[in-house]
Amino acid sequence: MNDAEGHGLLTDHKGDKELTWYLYLFSELLRARGDTLIIYKQMIISVFHRCIQIIHKGSYKAVASAAKHLLKSLTHIHLINNRSTIENIDGPYVDFLPIRMWGQPVDVDKFQAQYYIPGDDELNFVREFVETFMYLELELLKEKSSKLSNEERLRSLTIVHHIATGCFRVVPRISSPNVQNLEPTVVPYSSQSQVQYSMYSKQPKFRENIRLRLLIDIGKLLDILVTSHSDDVSSIKIAHKIYSATSIYYGGSKHHVNELRKEFQANKLFIKNRLCSERQNPRFLIMKRIALQLEQFEIIEYATLTEIDKQVALKLFELSTNRYSEVRRQAQNELFSVLNRYRFSSQVLVDRIIELLNASGEVDHDQIKGCLYILLGNNNCFLPTEDSWATIEKLWPTLVRTPHASKISTQNLITDIKIHINKVFVTKEIIQNLNEKSIRAAAVLWHPLESNEMNTREVHNQANIQLYNRLMETLSSLLKDNILTWRQQETAMAFLCLLLQRQIPIPSSCIQTSVNLLVHDHSELRKYAAKSVAAICRLQKTPRIYVEKTLDKILQENQNNGSTVITHDECQPGDRDDNLWITIDNYKPPESQAEWEQTCFMDKTFLGYYAWPNIIKYPINKRAYYTQNDMPEQVAIIYNRFIDKNFIIQLTNLTALFRNFGLAFVNNFIEQVYVLIRDKTHEKQEGSHRVAAEIVAAIIRGSKYWTLEMLDELWTKLTPLLTEVCLNLDSETLRYWNTAFNCAMEHEDPRRMYRLVEFIRTLIDNQSSSNTFNETSRWSLIQTLRMFEWRIPSIWCDIYEHAKDLLDHSFKSVREHIATVLSMSFSFDVRLFNGDSKRHPNINQCMDVICDKLHRAIEIYEKTPLVNVYGQFVEIDAEACKALNVIETVILMHTNLFTWCRQPIKNGILRLFPYLCEIESVAANDPVFKRNLATSRMHVAMAYLHGNYLEILIEQLEEVCASPKWHARQAAIEFVQSMIFCNLFNARPYALRLHDLVLKCLFDERLEVRTVASTTLSGLYQCGYIQMIEHDLKYFRVMAKTKYLTKIDSTKVKSAKNIIKRHGGALGLCAIVLSSPYDIPTYLPEALMVLCEHSHDPDPIQKSIKQCLSEFRRTHYDSWHEHQEKFTERQLLLLADAFISRSYYA
Repeated sequence: MNDAEGHGLLTDHKGDKELTWYLYLFSELLRARGDTLIIYKQMIISVFHRCIQIIHKGSYKAVASAAKHLLKSLTHIHLINNRSTIENIDGPYVDFLPIRMWGQPVDVDKFQAQYYIPGDDELNFVREFVETFMYLELELLKEKSSKLSNEERLRSLTIVHHIATGCFRVVPRISSPNVQNLEPTVVPYSSQSQVQYSMYSKQPKFRENIRLRLLIDIGKLLDILVTSHSDDVSSIKIAHKIYSATSIYYGGSKHHVNELRKEFQANKLFIKNRLCSERQNPRFLIMKRIALQLEQFEIIEYATLTEIDKQVALKLFELSTNRYSEVRRQAQNELFSVLNRYRFSSQVLVDRIIELLNASGEVDHDQIKGCLYILLGNNNCFLPTEDSWATIEKLWPTLVRTPHASKISTQNLITDIKIHINKVFVTKEIIQNLNEKSIRAAAVLWHPLESNEMNTREVHNQANIQLYNRLMETLSSLLKDNILTWRQQETAMAFLCLLLQRQIPIPSSCIQTSVNLLVHDHSELRKYAAKSVAAICRLQKTPRIYVEKTLDKILQENQNNGSTVITHDECQPGDRDDNLWITIDNYKPPESQAEWEQTCFMDKTFLGYYAWPNIIKYPINKRAYYTQNDMPEQVAIIYNRFIDKNFIIQLTNLTALFRNFGLAFVNNFIEQVYVLIRDKTHEKQEGSHRVAAEIVAAIIRGSKYWTLEMLDELWTKLTPLLTEVCLNLDSETLRYWNTAFNCAMEHEDPRRMYRLVEFIRTLIDNQSSSNTFNETSRWSLIQTLRMFEWRIPSIWCDIYEHAKDLLDHSFKSVREHIATVLSMSFSFDVRLFNGDSKRHPNINQCMDVICDKLHRAIEIYEKTPLVNVYGQFVEIDAEACKALNVIETVILMHTNLFTWCRQPIKNGILRLFPYLCEIESVAANDPVFKRNLATSRMHVAMAYLHGNYLEILIEQLEEVCASPKWHARQAAIEFVQSMIFCNLFNARPYALRLHDLVLKCLFDERLEVRTVASTTLSGLYQCGYIQMIEHDLKYFRVMAKTKYLTKIDSTKVKSAKNIIKRHGGALGLCAIVLSSPYDIPTYLPEALMVLCEHSHDPDPIQKSIKQCLSEFRRTHYDSWHEHQEKFTERQLLLLADAFISRSYYA
């Protein structure tokens, strides 16, 4: 390239593609070891001299990348032996075979790592390169910054940025004192306790500290750009990066380290041998780990904030609040990097942010938006929840009361900040609770502490308490003074809810504010207040009193030890003598308060089902509650408000009140509940019942530790209330009361809730109902007893006895609930290893009764027509209708069994299977009924069938396939395929029987049965359950050639019996063909040729063959060029003839 051509390329904005390509190639070649690059030093320098002034964007980017790669290669410390083994791999394979070392773990102590560490020549090359090319660009930017075009300025800044990024690894930090008065800690966070030393033998001697030079020059340039060249966004972006890099970049970044860590974890997941111990890793993984540690060392070497770093942060903050949005955005990104780099660095900005947000009068809207965006932060930096209580105490009230939230943009930003605070805020500890053992261990590891240092923690704790109380009272006063907008009030209340904690008492003013806002006009404030008061009540609750006893002692106190055999040594799940006492069976309510308090209640349903622990820990049934004469000031605030009837009328929500205050508020609430459930206003009825249901659930749930006398008084009032509720439920309100009953009984001992259980038992016994929905609602509420699971066996027995007589109920909704509740009652009849279940309804015995009812119903339905037509009148037979109802209910119950039962398949369930096939004819004309029936059978097929169950089921299948009802035979043979697919491995011993069964159905007199049998046989062939043997092919070929024309009185007629045989043989051949949808086994061409010969037989043979050939062509079309090689030319001609429709020859 001569001088004229070179000058033209330097000033050509379009550039030269070939030159750009060579420059990028040159850039990648510089990713080599530093000692190798030293050899080509003069050549490299000459290339940069010739090309660094190129103004074409692609070309100068390639030059900048080359500069960065060169400097990184010259300064980077890395491993140089990347082989998987340290053995000599150049010797003969007889001595050492390298493949044997693949994946083998390496001892870390014998790793023999070899590092490349830059020497004096490499570091001198770095110094020479930087001083040659960087200062040239800096002088250009300093002297002609205003005269340069945007493209020229961007080129120069890009070069400077890449050179700085490449060399900052060896440029020391700017000497500057640490910033004082940051967040104090118990151990001083000063540079004296940090490791700060160089990894190189010596530092390159630059003419000055390049960081300081860039800090000064780029800082001034930024001022000029923002003031005079605000349109040059690209240059401003690069300048921001250079300016922040002077403070935070030392050769690596947290982002880069995180990427390396993710890569290491991914490699470890795929490569590590999990049979080895934790420290035994392949050499490759150890090298990756060392590389990660080297990079991590560089980012943690400097961690304290200095005055220079503070200057950078403040400069970036000013730019982050600039009037130009692009300047703000770029400066904010760099500011977040600085704040993320140095711990507690955000404290230097907090006061400035507060000053701007609290400023009165006209303030630049862009400055406010800049401050809010800084507070919103990014994924790595979020000021409102960082650092300390001091920062939170300043920022949160400022966010709430800022007068500059009038515009939509700022309102949305504050809302986003509030949402993010709510998402990530975790309550910081106010008091450091360190145990003495930890303190002693720390004292051993650290130097002896002075007397004033020992008090640091106490001083810190007291400061935190003061900050927390001041923050809470400030938020409370802002809400109380009515100076905030509704949006600001909502934000303040959200913050107040987040700050609730249990370490120190909540200020009384906050409690008063929360209670008062329960009746506020704004719904969102009421919701926050409800959450706040509920949390406060939970914080104020008195502690439970726990005792520890052995099972023997508990049974002795229950006067039940004489007849109980206790199982200590082995696990026996299910019903045992030693867990009868925690069920509701034979439970006698205590007659005195002392007995009530000493009763051992076990709220978790799993306790006692498998075995008992040696020591049982449980709370006694007693808890202190607050009275009017004995309560703290914070508790009295809530009491005084809720004792007021007028306040209760305005508010009917909250649960923890009854636990803390007993019967004090019950009368007020019960009176209001009656008003709510009797409210007949259409618009309010649903909401009124919801509130009433929540109150009742809260009362029941909160009364668990009341005295016996209090509970008797409570249920004297609740029973008539619940009775009235149950008589007046409708479709809109039922779900609320279902939820209320569920919440009241969840995780509770049924003996503790025996009054509620007895009330629900009355619903079971109550046979009279004023309307259909009332009866549906009754059974829906009964279903809530499932919360007690196996611990109410007598109740489940009662439910079964009442429900079995309602299988034929006239209303569908009632029958659906009956089916569900019956399946629930059977769900606890579980037999596990070494266990038993004898108290609950026995599913085998109960199914005998249900099968008898179902058998009679099927007989009645088949004998009696459902609809009778008399002239113009249509009459539905009542007895046939009841029979149909029984059939539908049993099917639904059978389906629900597989949802509720822990052990679904039992002999009793299998006894229903023949009826499920027989009913197919009943469901023939009802698509919904038919779908439910198919689903019910499918549940049996998908269940795990043990050997004895398979034997029973196959015997039933054989019986059904011999049934005179073709619908039943069709359903049974269709079921076989699903059953085998889901039990492929444990059904192997029955392959021959099922093979014979399918072949029998393949020649059934009904076309529908034969077609389904062919599909089933094809599936069994395809999954390998039945092996395709020559005998089957021969048999089907012989049957397909059965002559269907016979002579009767010298006349040829078609024999229906022979057509069935011939069709069965053809269907068998179709099953063979369709069992190989994507390949051509050796026997397949012969089967296809037989089908082609019979492709013109009479229907239904012809139709079945055509469908088979069409499906074969569809599945083999994509690879037919390979498949056709398995056929002879004659066979291909016959296939082509069979594939062509007859209509073409018309």
